[in-house]
Amino acid sequence: MILVINSGSSSIKFALYDAEASLTLLYSGQISAIGGASTLLLLNADALPIKNHALVLDNHHDALVLLFQELDNVIKDKKIFAVGHRVVHGGNKYSQPVMISDTVIDDLESLIPLAELHQPHNISAIKLIAKKWPDLTQVACFDTAFHHSLPLFEQKIALDKRLLGDEIRRYGFHGLSYHYIANALPEYLGDVAAEGRIIVAHLGAGASLCAMKNRQSVATTMSFTPLDGLTMATRCGSLDPGVLLYLLKQKGMTVEQLSTSLNHHSGLKALSGLSGDMQELLASESDDAQSAVDYFVYQVCRQIGSMAATLGGLDALVFTAGIGEHAVEIRKRICEKSEWLGLTLDEQKNQQGISQINTDDSDASIWVIATDEEKLIASQTLQCLSPDNLT
Repeated sequence: MILVINSGSSSIKFALYDAEASLTLLYSGQISAIGGASTLLLLNADALPIKNHALVLDNHHDALVLLFQELDNVIKDKKIFAVGHRVVHGGNKYSQPVMISDTVIDDLESLIPLAELHQPHNISAIKLIAKKWPDLTQVACFDTAFHHSLPLFEQKIALDKRLLGDEIRRYGFHGLSYHYIANALPEYLGDVAAEGRIIVAHLGAGASLCAMKNRQSVATTMSFTPLDGLTMATRCGSLDPGVLLYLLKQKGMTVEQLSTSLNHHSGLKALSGLSGDMQELLASESDDAQSAVDYFVYQVCRQIGSMAATLGGLDALVFTAGIGEHAVEIRKRICEKSEWLGLTLDEQKNQQGISQINTDDSDASIWVIATDEEKLIASQTLQCLSPDNLT
């Protein structure tokens, strides 16, 4: 079996796959709301809950310990021969999945300042598994890797060269999700259309857009860190650097205070004064909540225009991730404001939640495609291993 660990800023998603049966999913689940009133959800292969327990977990370490205890009960006499990890940042060095070694861990730790919200949790999971199962092969799969195809002028940042190190550039994130969608495009759009001018909207608690041509990334909204681009649940998105200087100089904020504010107390949460959860905002009658939703839609549409400009037009728009896959109203508002790009939404199809949701006369097609980062990680992990490992 292959175990996949996707350790995020406040949750840990996991999945177990049968490597000898075309990566058939055996179990999946997540531990959510780590750091408070948490929930452990364990599902079988039919997505039916085996466990759904409320508990209190103070940190990721405790959550991982609990997860391993639950997995021990599930796998029993079966064997996990490899673990694949989602690692948010691979820097300039890692454009492909890599088997984890002490050297790789050192490299990943050096990148923590570039992804402070995620990278420490990714590394913590790797180290804990290495301690529990020292002989177990672990593979790092990178969220930045898919964007190594970005043209050079998309990677550049216009700063004084005396300040620029090799590490300062536009990286892009959500690459595992985009890679999965890129692989799935021919199945939905057909072989020819899949190579066209496509914008994928990964809209969730973290949100970004990716412009693809020939199923490769040519532009994306996140850049040096996952803070940039679209407004997100608790992250503000693109921001005038002068605001940061003002807060540091005139308001006397420390770097730590600023980091906490930008990562945890900005975005939809700040705009609404209520929550960063889109479903909660849509259900709220608060004017501030509705204004936050309007702002989110506006920013997405603004950036869709930018992505379309890099492509020289638009052939297809794909929605994915939590909001993209499930928020019917958000898809509707985005498509209505983007009609100038040739997008015409079929409202009935949108309500039904089927894959293709454009009208027959829409110039560009509109799709809802569920992403599966864990399945991609399992596949990349398997590719990293020689046949001798499959015992």
